[in-house]
Amino acid sequence: MHTGLRRSAAATVLALSVSLTAVDGAGAADAPPAGTGPYVDVEYFPEPTGGGARTSVPAGSPHTQPDGPTASESRERSAAASEDGEVVPLAETGPTADRLDVTIIGDGYTAAEQDDFLEDARAKWDEVTDIDPYKSYEGLFNVWAVKAVSEDSGVTGDPTRDVVRKTALGSYFWCGDTERLICVDLDRTKTYADRAPATDLVIVVSNSAKYGGAGYSGLAADYGYDGVSTLSSDNDRSTLIAAHEMAHSIGLLADEYQYEGYGDYPYPEPAHPNASTLTADDMARQRTKWAAWLGETDPSGGVVGTFEGADYYEYGVYRPTENSIMRSLNTDRFNLPGREAMIAGFYRSANALTPLRNTATGATRFTRLSVELADLDTGTGLSRPQLRWYVDGREARHARGRTSVLPAALGVPADRRTHKVTAKVVDTTTAVRSHAVRDLTSNSATWTVGR
Repeated sequence: MHTGLRRSAAATVLALSVSLTAVDGAGAADAPPAGTGPYVDVEYFPEPTGGGARTSVPAGSPHTQPDGPTASESRERSAAASEDGEVVPLAETGPTADRLDVTIIGDGYTAAEQDDFLEDARAKWDEVTDIDPYKSYEGLFNVWAVKAVSEDSGVTGDPTRDVVRKTALGSYFWCGDTERLICVDLDRTKTYADRAPATDLVIVVSNSAKYGGAGYSGLAADYGYDGVSTLSSDNDRSTLIAAHEMAHSIGLLADEYQYEGYGDYPYPEPAHPNASTLTADDMARQRTKWAAWLGETDPSGGVVGTFEGADYYEYGVYRPTENSIMRSLNTDRFNLPGREAMIAGFYRSANALTPLRNTATGATRFTRLSVELADLDTGTGLSRPQLRWYVDGREARHARGRTSVLPAALGVPADRRTHKVTAKVVDTTTAVRSHAVRDLTSNSATWTVGR
């Protein structure tokens, strides 16, 4: 797991520590069904174009095969069952240490349906990365598909509540007595996620056309990765659930919806970048939160301001825009402050620059120094990486953009002294206005060069 998401996990757990299990109307569901293990918080979306809700559910599924994914003798005899746990890279863009690693696991796919799972996994990831800023920064992600062979095809609770299917992860609708809430066995999920070379976030693709899904956040302490999103394989609206849920872990974004009856916000200024107790005037005066975006036309519609109602409360806390993907799934747009927070999150956990020569190994004036840059989508205007080279802190302007150089050609003198050569990439995107976030978008590598 990368240090960026490890740092974010504690903040996410704190932010989600408020129990939201008894909310009127659009709030959390009724008491969850009998299950296994402790209870954990999940977020779900009762309607495919509506706001979210939260509840607590068992960490284990009552429908999981208790003996593990290879318990069935018939499956053990099947040659196809040898695929169980196989890892297929869908996007390998760089070293795991320099990337956000997303692991996609299928559930409700039999041995004969594993090719269908891979097709569904690719399609879902393509849909997520059609949404900016995921689209512009897709090159900072590795994506691993892990095959999980189920005895039955499909998902428990589809099409009706009484349908039970034996699946590797125990995916089931009607979790928490809510039809559209898909839960999984988290321990079984981890068994498969651990097969991937690295995992920061997990997406479980459940083999169903029925709308549904869920988001588990703040799991790092117990599972080693921060979040799990569940979604239906053949329902296009379910993709937005994953895009929304990943934003909690990556961008540390708050939910921007509120619950009727929750009343006044009872806490100090929230840590989330998209929720604040400050009005627009106070925010502008203090030059904090999204002050730099106030009054700007927003991709989600309207202009950035302070709109009352956020972080589940009705009054005394504000969101940046009337609507966004963090408020409702009737849009796939992040607002400007949310988009900036997502870019910060990408760079907290990933590097756009990877040195191809170990920086701990000494170099001479004629040792070739090379770096690899992440393939970011500059066509959208969001991502604008610039590569520069420095000798002892002074830029060698003639080398801008080069990914391979000789220190001598950069200007390192033959004076028998040691010098520092640095390759630095800075994302100059106009989607970032915060100086602190701009600093995060800078990645560098430095070598010591001798004679």
